[in-house]
Amino acid sequence: MPGGKPAGVRCVQLLPDLRCALFGRPERPAFCATLRPAEDMCGRDRDEALARIAAWEAATRP
Repeated sequence: MPGGKPAGVRCVQLLPDLRCALFGRPERPAFCATLRPAEDMCGRDRDEALARIAAWEAATRP
C-alpha cells in the first residue's frame, strides 16, 4: 500500500487464510519485517489480538 495502510482498512497483501502474501519476499515493507509480536501487543490469543488492533485503529482513525 504505497501511501500506507489507513486505520480500519485490511492490508491488500493479507491472504484469505490471514497469512501475508509478501512474507519472506524482498518487497515486504521494512516495518512488517521488523515487527516482533509480544504479549503486550498481541494478548494471549487471536481474539485478544484482534480486539486490541481494532481499539488502536479506532483510536488513531483520522
